[in-house]
Amino acid sequence: MRDHTPWHRLFGIALTDLFTGRPWRVELEMELALKSQRLDVLIIERLPGAAAATEAAALADLPDGLENLTAHNVLSYKSKQEPLDGWALEELIGHYVTYRKLASIQAATGRATAAAAVEPPAAGYRLLPEADFRLYAVATRHPGKLFRQLPAPARTPSAWPGVYDLGWGSRRIRLIVLNALAQHPRNAPWELFASEMDRIRYGLAHYRPHSPAAQLLRYHLATVHRLELPDMAYTLDDFKRDTYRMLIDDLHELSEQERQALLGRMGVEDRLRGLAAEDRLRGLAAEDRLRGLDPELVKDWLERTGH
Repeated sequence: MRDHTPWHRLFGIALTDLFTGRPWRVELEMELALKSQRLDVLIIERLPGAAAATEAAALADLPDGLENLTAHNVLSYKSKQEPLDGWALEELIGHYVTYRKLASIQAATGRATAAAAVEPPAAGYRLLPEADFRLYAVATRHPGKLFRQLPAPARTPSAWPGVYDLGWGSRRIRLIVLNALAQHPRNAPWELFASEMDRIRYGLAHYRPHSPAAQLLRYHLATVHRLELPDMAYTLDDFKRDTYRMLIDDLHELSEQERQALLGRMGVEDRLRGLAAEDRLRGLAAEDRLRGLDPELVKDWLERTGH
């Protein structure tokens, strides 16, 4: 049976939470073309030089493989159902090329759109330095076929188990294999997306959310794997209640179409509840206001009010 769990989105939420309070921000499924073409994850420095100015202690507990982040970090993620192969690396490099153009246009003009990449500014623009960009491939499973294709010098182990630097064409790509990492609390965000059950349990036990959304993520992953959290006092009812509360809090961020779709699922009485009479009638033409009323009652009201 096909697994419909949105692994890429959940993975992005976990990274968004991981970088809460750090000098990078995380963007998910960034649009890169006029025809939809999306990056899995971007980890972007919030302000130029922010990471260098941050105390080392604030960055010390990043998961293995992320110690060399730069200003723009382009990340591809392959879940347990997807192999990391040569084509995936080619796609990652293609996304990097497009994103580097967009980021350079944004730096030059203050705007970055797919259309701008197709038709760059007439005055031209200078590409941001290559050193400002790094490529990461995160794979749940060890990419055995890819490793057999690569010569030994092109796959260099790092100081951390499960972390490698790959040479692919002219690019260096940092590979992080989630099922092969050292079991350590700092790697809990990675362990959440492993496929080995003992790793998932460890990740759930040691993951420390920085936001309500990540607390929901943690519980959602526990329910997906049908595992008990170490603090299972947080129940399914709590999960549903917090989810509804977050939806209400973020209602203003929904598009008009999304809000209308949500209202369309509600009954008329629920949609009108709490509205004052004048609010219910606002925008209605006179004939619409009078439709369905007894003419005698309308006549009597007009005579009593002197209209």
